[in-house]
Amino acid sequence: MAIRFPSVLHAKQILRQLQLLANQAAAASVSRDVPKGYLAVYVGERSQKKRFIIPVSFLSQPPFQEMLSKAEEEFGYNHPMGGLTIPCREDIFINLTSGLNGS
Repeated sequence: MAIRFPSVLHAKQILRQLQLLANQAAAASVSRDVPKGYLAVYVGERSQKKRFIIPVSFLSQPPFQEMLSKAEEEFGYNHPMGGLTIPCREDIFINLTSGLNGS
């Protein structure tokens, strides 16, 4: 008998949805400039969004999962930019991903 924690289940649901989005993006012609094993995300607040290409491995990192939860709260799974949109300041995103690259 396994004990399941709601936050773990929620993170798994987000990861499944993101994997589906990544697979759809891989099939789309727009994603030809994204290398295999990476995905495009849009980062920024309001209309000031910048596109970043990140490794898929970031999706399993707890700090990145927190950002994904915030993205889900704000956008659900309907992202206005057509890709994954993360509602945070660009400098915060860069600091977070720089730390993930170093680990």
